[in-house]
Amino acid sequence: MIIPNRGLGGAQRVFHDHSIALREFYDVTEAIFNEDEADVYPSGNVVHSLDVPGGGGILTKINNFWQRVQRLRLLKQAIQCDVAISHLEGADYVNLLSKGRAKIILVIHGSKQYDKEIKGALGMLRKKLLMPALYNRADKIVTVSRDINPELVKDFGVKPQKLRTINNFFEVAQIKAKAYEPLLAAEQALYAAGPVLVTSGRLTIQKNQAPLLDIFATLRQHQPTAKLIFVGDGELRDALTARARELGMSVFAAWEDSPLTPEYNVYFLGLQLNPFKYLRSATAFVFPSAWEGFPMALGEAMACGLPVLSTDCPTGPREMLAPATAAPARPLSQAETGSYGMLLPMLTQPASLAAHQAVWVAALAALLNSPAEQSRLGQLAQQRMEDFTRERIFGQWVELIEEVRRG
Repeated sequence: MIIPNRGLGGAQRVFHDHSIALREFYDVTEAIFNEDEADVYPSGNVVHSLDVPGGGGILTKINNFWQRVQRLRLLKQAIQCDVAISHLEGADYVNLLSKGRAKIILVIHGSKQYDKEIKGALGMLRKKLLMPALYNRADKIVTVSRDINPELVKDFGVKPQKLRTINNFFEVAQIKAKAYEPLLAAEQALYAAGPVLVTSGRLTIQKNQAPLLDIFATLRQHQPTAKLIFVGDGELRDALTARARELGMSVFAAWEDSPLTPEYNVYFLGLQLNPFKYLRSATAFVFPSAWEGFPMALGEAMACGLPVLSTDCPTGPREMLAPATAAPARPLSQAETGSYGMLLPMLTQPASLAAHQAVWVAALAALLNSPAEQSRLGQLAQQRMEDFTRERIFGQWVELIEEVRRG
């Protein structure tokens, strides 16, 4: 199994979960490009670092890339690799170009078409050359959401027979158990002070949390005791805390030297070893992402029994919340109550942003005023997550690996 780095992202968590589940059936070796990041999700498997750094100019990047290819090829030979499974695009290219005798499976964790971080000359190279030229060399390509498949076929020329959708799985029983770990007294006081909206995930462009602050500032005119909690950290934390203060809201940030009290409006709790206890105690979960794959944070909130409100972004939320429906021909402009949660307009287009924020405010206000609807949606969300337990999902992975091994 190959991934560029350990990191804190959803793909890294999926990689960790898969590496543990797969070792019940196979000898698993993990490969990473370098040791630049701490092992946040240790699996107990053998881990080989290719010991090739990142960064540098274009010539350095090219040299590092080929070093990774050569070193991974040698590693595959040394361990007599039968199947090489790569997670994330950088690892996919290295995996494909070091193929050898091993069968190759790629795991696509999110939309390529809508990923705003694939940009510039390098992004054009990836979209126009590398993906179309290399992806069909894989034996199989696993997508975590059904809605990734059409764009791979249409925009990148991937052969449909190469594709297989296997949703991410969730350790639902473990999530529920951790969700009931007690809060500290100061944290309990915060949740008791008013209705609490919570979101979790990295503070990044993809997660698109900035418009959520504007929505919450307006919502407070109807719900002045409401609180908004962010669980997670990232490169945008300073920009987000600054924006919240610009909007006239008081901000608690875990990295600042202030005590946790119920007097703040917005709370940035930073990274948490157990985020689930902060989810379960909230009133509702809000998820404003600009694009996704099959979002772990959304599923974890559902497993905690929270009513969830998510953008109808590509890809994942619709499949999780309204699985009987297809993505609309035009982006959603009004609230849609799905079978297991609410889908709301995306918050990425400047021309429609004000109107779409108003839709969010109205949906949140209605939900906060209806304990019965909160309970109904929370129960449905938790029910839906029984479809994504490891026991239900992971057998598909073993079947696929055996199919690939047989050729």
